[in-house]
Amino acid sequence: MRARRWLAAAAALWLAALGRDGLDGWIDATALPPLAPETGVEVVARDGTLLRAWTVEDGRWRLALDPGAVDPAFIAALLAYEDRRFARHPGIDPRALARAAVQALAAGRVVSGGSTLSMQVARLLERGPTGTWAGKLRQMRVALALERRVGKDGVLGLYFALAPYGGNIEGLRAASLAWLGREPRRLTPAEIALLVALPQAPEARRPDRAPAAARAARDRVLERMAAAGLIDAPALAAARATPVPDARHPMPALAPHLAARLRAADPGRARHATTLDPRLQAAVQGLAARAVAGHGGQLSAAIVVADHATGEVLAEAAAAGPAEAARAGFVDMAVAPRSPGSTLKPFVYALAFDAGLAHPASVIEDRPVAFGPYRPSNFDGLFRGPVTVAEALRASLNTPVVQVLDALGPARLMAALRAGGARPVLPEGVAPGLGIALGGVGLSLRELAGLYAGLAAGGEARVLYAAPPGAAAPPDPAAPPGAAAPPGAAPARFLSAAAAWQVADILSTIPPPPGSAGAGIAWKTGTSYGHRDALAMGFDGAHVVAVWLGRADGTPMPGAFGADLAAPVLFEAFGLLAPRPARLPPAPPGVLHATTAELPPPLARFRPRGGAPDPDAPRIAFPPDGATIEPVAGRLLLRVEGGRPPFAWLADGAPLPAAGPAREAMAQAPGPGFTTLTVIDAAGRAARATVFVP
Repeated sequence: MRARRWLAAAAALWLAALGRDGLDGWIDATALPPLAPETGVEVVARDGTLLRAWTVEDGRWRLALDPGAVDPAFIAALLAYEDRRFARHPGIDPRALARAAVQALAAGRVVSGGSTLSMQVARLLERGPTGTWAGKLRQMRVALALERRVGKDGVLGLYFALAPYGGNIEGLRAASLAWLGREPRRLTPAEIALLVALPQAPEARRPDRAPAAARAARDRVLERMAAAGLIDAPALAAARATPVPDARHPMPALAPHLAARLRAADPGRARHATTLDPRLQAAVQGLAARAVAGHGGQLSAAIVVADHATGEVLAEAAAAGPAEAARAGFVDMAVAPRSPGSTLKPFVYALAFDAGLAHPASVIEDRPVAFGPYRPSNFDGLFRGPVTVAEALRASLNTPVVQVLDALGPARLMAALRAGGARPVLPEGVAPGLGIALGGVGLSLRELAGLYAGLAAGGEARVLYAAPPGAAAPPDPAAPPGAAAPPGAAPARFLSAAAAWQVADILSTIPPPPGSAGAGIAWKTGTSYGHRDALAMGFDGAHVVAVWLGRADGTPMPGAFGADLAAPVLFEAFGLLAPRPARLPPAPPGVLHATTAELPPPLARFRPRGGAPDPDAPRIAFPPDGATIEPVAGRLLLRVEGGRPPFAWLADGAPLPAAGPAREAMAQAPGPGFTTLTVIDAAGRAARATVFVP
């Protein structure tokens, strides 16, 4: 008898083992769908903040999410509401299934539940039916296999990726951004309850279309959270009083042009890291939009902010309105080659300082000059005679800088720009000419910002980058390849430290625009030929800022100047930074501090190597320069040769009532002492003579 019982027990154990082995084999043989759902490409800031994302191929918002970045309170509420025994079952919950089976037998159809979180994930993976026995059986098999293949954390991760939240929103992260406007790291009880409730009926409970249903479902989850001890009574009351969102938040769209460049450079990468500061990026995009407000529908703007010590781009707005067709917001003006206007003048003078051709205190003539058929003139059409190089740069005079470039040679400037990390563009087959000193070359705003960063860095080349360099990331598509030393290597130098400091010192003494704060910022404006581009470049001891305003199609903006349009935006951008401003460094060793009188004779006065005086320019024939003139009956004889009438005469800058077409006139004599007489012809050309009246 005992032997028979032992045989029966052994047979039962054998049958159980056989059944268990068969079940294991059945589970292990389960063919599972892909367990890595496609997620949208992301571009993130330096701190991981999402800047820009794209939908997956079928147009759904589905974003990658590490379960460790989910608020633990959400996970606790989800399990309390959906699957209280999640941690203890193998993928199916026999107790829940028994309850569902009894209900189904009574009703003759599947009525409710029984589904674990793992079974829900199985259904989401396969998008299978939910109201049939065959569908339930398939979900059970897949759930059991999932638990064996990916474990509990893997099941949670799949739920976070696939749960539907209404419309084209899938996954917890996309839902949190769309309905709450932020990442799901820290959520309020009301927010948690809403995100737990929505996947049960995502379309019927969409907050933007069915706010009452969304609120009722949320409150049911809140009640369950309170019953499970996850929130107390005051928290429950506060959460129930919180309104549900009534609209979707737009997905982050910061730095859209930069994001598009990075994605195009490496389309297979799922996550693109950048050096951008998300707070500053948002502020700079807002500034670009404000800068064009009230200036007509075609005006656009671009702003680049970078750390000139490292070359990291901290913010980049490449258009004032990326979505505005009238402003051609789709055009990436951060990398589009445009004329730099007068913003290259500091580099011409820095090269002259390095070559020993000039010093900031050197005297140079601002006068009509001709280089063959090329006859540069100043924007205001006037000439100021002898000025120091520092004064010529501060006033952005044209004829002095062209004379200096003629002495240097345009090829030398082009080589320095390339060594500084830029790729200047000239028409095919055209050699660089003297016009490049005034903007006759193509450079992008990013390249200009990099050149000014090098100036701020004491003449060391700085190629700006927004994608961190290294093997884990592709190079920044806006950074010229091979233009600067790789990270960790000694930076290339394109200007001496002394010359860079001298130019920065001059630029830092230019007064800020009216109403702008920011003393101590070294800055320069530029306006391209035909008023097509208005620019402002500046730097302090830590940051470089570059601003461009214009029309993306290159059409003129009559009357627009960099000093009027771009300079105020430049100083407002510096106001967004901290510290504001960072102090510029002291002079490096080797800087010659001297007045004009203290300079050695070869440096005291700049001697041009070309650029003959314009033979058609006016010349004062009488009185001669340096003469002592005795007035006749209180009047002076004035005579001009050359030039084009009518002529205007000035004494110490004040008009004399002797203007007219005549080349000879009598004018009221000025008071006793030295007087500078100036004659200006119809073309704006001027001549001067200093006389003494006893």
